[in-house]
Amino acid sequence: MRRLKRILPADGLLQKSADVAVYECDGLPVYRARPLAVALPRTVAEVGRVLALCTEYDIPVVSRGAGTGLSGGALPHPRGIVLALSRLDRIVSIDPDNQVARVEPGVRNLAISEAARPFGLFYAPDPSSQIACTIGGNVAENAGGVHCLKYGLTTHNVLALKFFDSGGTLHEAGGPTGEAPLDLCALLTGSEGLLGVVVEITVRLRPRPPATVAWLAAFRSLQEAAASVREVISQGVIPAGLELMDGLALSAAQDYTGIPYPEGAAAVVLAEVDGDDLAVALDSERLRAVFTAQGAFAIERAARDEDRRRLWLGRKSAFPAVGRLAPDYYCMDGTIPRRSLVPVLTEIGALSRRYDLPVANVFHAGDGNLHPLILYDAAVPGQLERVEALGADILRLCLDCGGTISGEHGVGVEKLDGMCAQFTAAELAIFHALKSAFDPYHVLNPGKAVPTPARCVEPGGMHVHGGRLPFARLERF
Repeated sequence: MRRLKRILPADGLLQKSADVAVYECDGLPVYRARPLAVALPRTVAEVGRVLALCTEYDIPVVSRGAGTGLSGGALPHPRGIVLALSRLDRIVSIDPDNQVARVEPGVRNLAISEAARPFGLFYAPDPSSQIACTIGGNVAENAGGVHCLKYGLTTHNVLALKFFDSGGTLHEAGGPTGEAPLDLCALLTGSEGLLGVVVEITVRLRPRPPATVAWLAAFRSLQEAAASVREVISQGVIPAGLELMDGLALSAAQDYTGIPYPEGAAAVVLAEVDGDDLAVALDSERLRAVFTAQGAFAIERAARDEDRRRLWLGRKSAFPAVGRLAPDYYCMDGTIPRRSLVPVLTEIGALSRRYDLPVANVFHAGDGNLHPLILYDAAVPGQLERVEALGADILRLCLDCGGTISGEHGVGVEKLDGMCAQFTAAELAIFHALKSAFDPYHVLNPGKAVPTPARCVEPGGMHVHGGRLPFARLERF
């Protein structure tokens, strides 16, 4: 600690219990742990020195952005430090000619688009938490957002990364030529802080489309809404965003925002098309035809900026809105093929009734990324265990139809058992080998994302939360 203090600014090391308590969890508060200390470097060089020192003393390091993650990926290690990168918040440069921006990891997602707006550009990935989440955290989890269907996830919009290995050596991956034999940017994006600590990101900026139109279609059944999503894509329309909200989520969003939705709607589909005027007109015509054919009883079109913002406000506010319906809720994150939307949503409804737990569905329907929100009260004995069981059944359902246990929230500590269900022992061994190649000292975010072989042979089946912390000891892969 004395050596850390010499490395960091005067206010750059937190050790008091009240100070480190702020960092004891991320957006998944079911798991909590107090770190030994929190390091708050202000420069890239300080990050490297902190890592080198922690490796020398065999101290686990958990890097952290804004703490908005939903899988426990930034959960502290009780024998380690949290490396908080929030003070590395510079937009280093914006190059409008080449449509790229260089930013530090503590820059907020939305701030990139705000800085690029004067040049007629924007940064496409837009998680619902974009007003608060950082680009470094987006890289760690490979975040998506409502516009990922057309513009891709974080990995599709990152051109280069600068990162430290656990020994404190700085590396660069990617670049303007893209001639490297291995796409290390894609490997690092979504690696949840296990392979390195990213200190600079070069992102792709895109021209703001000349025309944008948003559509809302209301349906009397969730199945009709889900079928319309599949039909939109089959007609060759690739909207910038294609989202679905069920009746419970709609009711919560309406009460929260004051924006009315069509009365009697069991679900709505939100679609946004953009491009030149002709393309938007043609896509809009096809959208209206699909929604009408699939049984939509109300269709709303919004072309003005303020009208589009109104349509999207309910979706962007869905998570805090649903939070008013129950003392607690658990946000699931699984991905399925679009062809399975109708049967999977039907089965989630049946599971909700079986476990007697309400489920609100809000999700990126266009790419099959589900976010069922399970409502419960943690103060009621046995409810958390029922939530875990229901969540595990939903993840199994995703796997059974050819999907995955996560879309954009990551694995963290939440889905370690789910990794055992999705991947074979041979596949997990490759993950372990990659971890060892990048972090031979095994100090970066230990116990996260990739389960040990021993965990996968333990009895008890797949759990969502797992009912335990993975930190009984510092796991060595």
